[in-house]
Amino acid sequence: MSVAKYHRILLKVGGESLAGPEGFGIDPHQADNLAEVIKSVREHGVEVAIVLGAGNLWRGRDGLLHGMERATADHMGMLATVMNALGLADALSRAGLETRVQTAIEMRAVAEPYIRGRAIRHLEKGRIVLLGAGTGNPYFTTDTAAALRAMEVDAELLIKATKVDGVYDSDPVTNPDARRFDYLHYIDALNLGVKVLDSTAISLCMDNHMPIIVLNLWQDGSIERAVLGEEVGTLISP
Repeated sequence: MSVAKYHRILLKVGGESLAGPEGFGIDPHQADNLAEVIKSVREHGVEVAIVLGAGNLWRGRDGLLHGMERATADHMGMLATVMNALGLADALSRAGLETRVQTAIEMRAVAEPYIRGRAIRHLEKGRIVLLGAGTGNPYFTTDTAAALRAMEVDAELLIKATKVDGVYDSDPVTNPDARRFDYLHYIDALNLGVKVLDSTAISLCMDNHMPIIVLNLWQDGSIERAVLGEEVGTLISP
């Protein structure tokens, strides 16, 4: 089996990765598909921490458009990420992998509280750690939470798995001539106003020299190829 380039990664995936064809809710079959993708990475001995979004269950901007308080909308989103973490943890367990769910907002009846040292210990024991409830604070996205947790658990790489195969100079859905970048410096990514990753997350990674790879989650073997050091997606780094 090929030797992985990265020993420990933080994988950020959107909540939509768990949704069915209608784009809403948690589809157990889709959760199983995602679990198989993660299992293929774990089989290379890579330690995996995961941060999930909540777009399949709740989008805070919908609440804001109806006059909801930003903090309230964000806290609802954090709770939705915990639901996604529990759903994916179940699928991973059924795939034969050992998991732990930790949350930034305490809810001991369903998950461990996030404790950095404990999360690292779980990773060292080969468990997949799912980190829910974002940073525990409103006004921060799950992208920023992923960047923060990547630093905290000493990950060597942050992978942002999306529906597109990298960063483009314009929207590839609406512009067939959009150009994909194989590599970007952090500053270039910030200047471009990259839509697939927020500026706070990129800045945090830049300040701490954390490389980021943006790739298509469902492109065959994309995450596996990334951890093996193959060129895939867009690399954002110094």
